[in-house]
Amino acid sequence: SGVMETSNDQYVVGVQNYLEKAAQNLKPVVPIKFHISSRTDTGVHALCNSAHLDIQRAPGKPALNEKQLIYSLNYHLKPEPIRILNAFRVTSSFHARFSALSRTYVYRLLMGCTHYSEIPVFEKDLCWAPAGGCLNVTAMQDAAQFLLGTHDFSTFRSLNSETPFQSPVRTILQADIQPSSGFLSHHYECRGLQFWELKFRSRSFLYRQVRRMVGALVAVGQGKLTPHDIKELLERKDPRALPPYAMAPPSGLFLKSVEY
Repeated sequence: SGVMETSNDQYVVGVQNYLEKAAQNLKPVVPIKFHISSRTDTGVHALCNSAHLDIQRAPGKPALNEKQLIYSLNYHLKPEPIRILNAFRVTSSFHARFSALSRTYVYRLLMGCTHYSEIPVFEKDLCWAPAGGCLNVTAMQDAAQFLLGTHDFSTFRSLNSETPFQSPVRTILQADIQPSSGFLSHHYECRGLQFWELKFRSRSFLYRQVRRMVGALVAVGQGKLTPHDIKELLERKDPRALPPYAMAPPSGLFLKSVEY
């Protein structure tokens, strides 16, 4: 249901809600708030997100060390598919979101499916199998080069409440398309399915920017757009210029890492 906290009157519950509920078992003097680096949407996955938090212990209670914190939070998160992987003591000036140097996202594509029923059951909701089965990867790689560097990415952002306050200028440091492996894929090689990963790295991304870039590149792979159309879309600087079919679903998107 997304990483950000949801209010009590909402049916869906965000990852942040689960983290803060688990943290209350640490018996802090003040309720613990998680400040999360990357605000992944509903249906998007995270291989490794990051957050910072302050813990105020009762007088006389010793400070928790990193191992105690990891063990305790994971114990109380046990029923959920959420895990604390590492903990580090940081300076009071550190901010998980604003101190990040870059973020890396991976989008997983599955080629070779002529119908959604051919997607391996173990890959359900973990990749996107675009209609038509095969894609022109070479054309997609050519198109991805237009996204590299510093541009106004207005065309590649969805509008939300933060839009008026955010600059649309971003710098894409990496835009790669590489073959990948699927879960247990060596057991069904005979089915002719191919996994590919699109990897994007930038200091920060606009709302749904990666999904819109992936959708446009897949449209190039399907022959609906040309590589040069990507350059023209960038130059339009208009969110309405992106064709409605050029939005990748959230299921194939993974936040891979946040670098500090």
